[in-house]
Amino acid sequence: MNSKLKGRDFLTTNDWTLEELEQALNLAFELKQKFALGEPTPYLLYKTLFMIFKDKSTRTRNSTEAAMTQLGGHAHYITEESSQISHGDTAKEIGIILSRYGHGIAIRDDIYLGVGQKYMEEVAKWASIPVINLESDWDHPLQILADIMTIKEKFNNELRGRKFVISWAYAQSHAKPLAVPQGLIMAMPRFGLDVTLAMPPEFELLPEAMEIARRNAEEAGVKFEVVHDMDEAFKDADIVYPKSWGAYVYAQNNFEEMKRIAEKYKDWIADERRMSLAKKNAIYMHCLPADRGFEVTDAVIDGPHSVIYDEAENRLHTVKAILALTM
Repeated sequence: MNSKLKGRDFLTTNDWTLEELEQALNLAFELKQKFALGEPTPYLLYKTLFMIFKDKSTRTRNSTEAAMTQLGGHAHYITEESSQISHGDTAKEIGIILSRYGHGIAIRDDIYLGVGQKYMEEVAKWASIPVINLESDWDHPLQILADIMTIKEKFNNELRGRKFVISWAYAQSHAKPLAVPQGLIMAMPRFGLDVTLAMPPEFELLPEAMEIARRNAEEAGVKFEVVHDMDEAFKDADIVYPKSWGAYVYAQNNFEEMKRIAEKYKDWIADERRMSLAKKNAIYMHCLPADRGFEVTDAVIDGPHSVIYDEAENRLHTVKAILALTM
């Protein structure tokens, strides 16, 4: 598969032009159709992808590993404990050495603010093969691409002027990364969506991501607004994406402080009453895993508005597209 994207890193959606992202999405739709028809897609025959995971994963690991298999290649699953990364292998060494062994490097490093994206960029600096972001502290570009693909499917590719809401929601689980909400506010305006970001004041996102979101919205001629009321955000929404993230900007990497702050906002939940504020044909999205009973009620996540399984499936097809285009 010849492409000007061969050899390109995919570290954030903002590094790619809208035309390039649309090219990836078009290929993802084609690959999805071929998968449904059982047609082989051996675009990466005998090629090797090294997947470095510094955090746990269900959808990202399995969709990426399955993608390489279905493209005719092989994915190596690497953790800090199963390698010498925890004993001193540097980003430079990882980038140079794995480049001599295979054809692509994919990394998940999303736990600590200010760490993961810098690590990926350092690996990419030394690597001579593409480096793919499987989620960092800054962005989750493969998830975002799957989300856009899902919205295109559900609204017949008619996105301009639709209201997209990314809202903070309460969760009992660990302080989740900023990557998904930041990735969403940066990317969704570029596809013509009016974006509303809803959050309690302590859960603000990084200023750099907010600035990119505002700039992208201005360039696309769409709206980007911030509100601190979940009901206000849901009103007349076409797409709602309520999920938790940590108060990293406010509390940095102090996880106990983040948990204490979150306890004040237990009423930030996606329930049937809030869904009724959105448009009749609104869709509910979540990157999963969702904290049922806290982020969202069973009635919503299992209800008629939910598209979570289609969204999760599209993780496979979008990662296949990115790997095929870059490797």
